[in-house]
Amino acid sequence: MGRKSAKKASSKRAGKDRKGDRKGSPPGNARPEAPWGKFPLMEIAVMAGLVMIGIGLFSGSPALLLGGLLVASVGGLELALREHFAGFRSHTTLIAFVGAVGSACLAFFAIGLDVRFSLAIAVFVFALMFALLRRAFINASGGLSYRIK
Repeated sequence: MGRKSAKKASSKRAGKDRKGDRKGSPPGNARPEAPWGKFPLMEIAVMAGLVMIGIGLFSGSPALLLGGLLVASVGGLELALREHFAGFRSHTTLIAFVGAVGSACLAFFAIGLDVRFSLAIAVFVFALMFALLRRAFINASGGLSYRIK
């Protein structure tokens, strides 16, 4: 590669980093912005969940403990969904696992199916969601199947 072509390639890379790697992605390594702007809603949800977990542990209240786990998990899941569908970082396995656990709980507790059938449904839902989420990330990231940094 000659000096001019190396300089041209270098300037293209620098411009690409400044503008963002893909269509709709934030510049550099910045996380995608939340729809509600700079308000730290996800951080507040995680903190509220941690406080509820602490109170639930020390007071012996299983409802408060489970509620805290749920609130903190929803806060983290929101960030994972936002990053995944913006093409910033792949969270395919995590999101598919949450869907599988939700479907297993629904099948077992709400419908009353046997544990084996509930687990079979969970495996099917996981496989389906994994394939769909993987395709969604590839489309959002501009062809990447995963992104580490």
